[in-house]
Amino acid sequence: MRTTLKRGVGRGAGTNGNGRAVFPPGTVSAVTRYRQPPPPATTGFGIFKRILLGTVLVLSSLVLGAAAGGYLYTHQVVVHLQAHTPEVKQAQKALDVPAANRAAIALVIGYDHRKGAESGAPSLSDTLMLIRADPVTNTISLLSFPRDLQVPIYCGSSPSDAAGHVVASLDRINSAYGRCGPKGSLLTVRHLTGLPVNYLITVNFHGFKEVVDKVGGIWMDIDRRYYNKNTGAFYNNFANINLQPGYRKLTGQQALDYVRFRHTDSDLTRNARQQEFVRAFKEQVAHNISYRKIPSLVDTVTHNIEVGEGGHSLNLDQVISYALFAQGLPGGHLFQEKIANVVCVNECTASSEDMQAAVDRFQKPDVQETVDANAAALGQKVKEKAPPPSSVSVTALNGNGVAGAAANASYLLAQRGYQMLVPPNNLSADAPRQLFHTKIYYDASQKRAKAAAGALQSLMQPADVEKLPARAPKLRALDPGSMLLVVIGQTFHGDMAPIPTRVVPKHQTANVRFDTSSAELLRPYAKKVPFKLMVPTVLERSSRLDTLPGDKPLAYYWMDPEKRGNKGIRLVFSNGANEYWGVQQTDFNAAPALSDRSFHRIIKGRAYDLYYNGPHLHMVVLRRSGATYWVVNTLLDSLSNETMLAIAQGLKPLTSVH
Repeated sequence: MRTTLKRGVGRGAGTNGNGRAVFPPGTVSAVTRYRQPPPPATTGFGIFKRILLGTVLVLSSLVLGAAAGGYLYTHQVVVHLQAHTPEVKQAQKALDVPAANRAAIALVIGYDHRKGAESGAPSLSDTLMLIRADPVTNTISLLSFPRDLQVPIYCGSSPSDAAGHVVASLDRINSAYGRCGPKGSLLTVRHLTGLPVNYLITVNFHGFKEVVDKVGGIWMDIDRRYYNKNTGAFYNNFANINLQPGYRKLTGQQALDYVRFRHTDSDLTRNARQQEFVRAFKEQVAHNISYRKIPSLVDTVTHNIEVGEGGHSLNLDQVISYALFAQGLPGGHLFQEKIANVVCVNECTASSEDMQAAVDRFQKPDVQETVDANAAALGQKVKEKAPPPSSVSVTALNGNGVAGAAANASYLLAQRGYQMLVPPNNLSADAPRQLFHTKIYYDASQKRAKAAAGALQSLMQPADVEKLPARAPKLRALDPGSMLLVVIGQTFHGDMAPIPTRVVPKHQTANVRFDTSSAELLRPYAKKVPFKLMVPTVLERSSRLDTLPGDKPLAYYWMDPEKRGNKGIRLVFSNGANEYWGVQQTDFNAAPALSDRSFHRIIKGRAYDLYYNGPHLHMVVLRRSGATYWVVNTLLDSLSNETMLAIAQGLKPLTSVH
């Protein structure tokens, strides 16, 4: 059982009464009663704004997990997006109901109807990706599955069967779609991960190409030369592709060729390309879509995408909320998770432990992890901000009117190591007023109390953190002097996340060597570009300029061949493990890829923009004299953060290198 991960029962699960694990978003109990503040009165401007917001980003994905893409148009568009084919309608019945104010998970299936196949014939699911959108932590995380990953395949025995049964003890994960349609993919992924899935998004590749073309192409960073012309010979009997390296605008067909390619690398690299497409599409569409393109884009989207939702049909409010959430996502809050140690020969295998670790990272993205990794890479001391639970005193108060809520929360917190105190003078643990969200008050007079409140917030989401108010005598009367005073809100359903394991990263020595050989390649282009060229004088130790047959280590080109405005130079390096990293130089300072930086740092007098994928530094950008110089990691981010920074600091003007 090499890839099976069964969670939801036993020690791996906190149960919700039916033996299934409760991971955000869990199913809202039928007896839970919410008391929310009355909505504000609707104004004329509010109505206009609501109509305007009808033109929003496509829910969660276009294909390959695009967390946001395209613009929707009216209520009718949402109706067209709803599940309408028998297969997706049937799969929709097996989805988990999304809970209000909690994270939601979507399964994206990218499929391809083979040419000549009759209508209704089985298709191939080329792509399976989970997307998790968490409005509480303000994060989006992605988790892809190699199409050849060996797993047990599940199908439903009847239209109402939401659990499924095993039809193959071990087969490629993409065969689930061919065997049992989208429901087979859904049940297989759910049994593999133990995660609830609230949305099912199916997209065909013809629609993928059309949508990319409708938005005017997609800007993507191409790590190396991709070329194949299928002549039918055994050595090139796979799809045609012809792409030069560098940051380029791709047509729909080129983008599809790129994200589906896998014949000279692996399924893992292919997954990374797909996730990079997600990031690129979000960056571009969120900031550069034109309202003039909306009508034709809407038609393309609604003809090629179906969205099923657990419990009920998709509605406009949800589309708007997810779209605006994705559009306003801060830099560094998109996490691209990978299954570690996957071994691929003819098929791919992964251990249950590695699968579970990927699932845990996927459902608990940690923004602080990126901050810590960056501090370690820069040689700064990573501070333990929050004190350990054993040194944090907490008093829980009932603020939702549910009998035993405070006692239940106290028990769960005590299990996690917190010091639980009760109100003084035998007072009842009932808050002065009821709240919707849980509120965590911290005593500002106690050292590191605010950090402790932030750590506790991650266990009790959704929860708000505030300083204990000075003028709240009724509330303060219930405080025995705890560091934290927690008022349990109506969104607390009796479950609590485990304390995350925080591994403090350590600074590593950069794995580099001195090398100026690329200077001679750059010199002939010094007068062809309107900016000063820079030479990477520091390289990753095992890397060389890419000199594989048919590949070129340098690309000189117009960034947008149609407009011929900005120029680009790309140097391609191979680290000897069939992975490629590069140095991009251009005067295209408005590139969409530059809009999502994680940090801006001054290092030895130079300003750098740093772009992270979780704890991995994916790109370092130097801005200088009207141009940008990018050091781009491999697709799998195999160069260490310290190595990436050393390469960027080693960029020297061409005129100074002899």
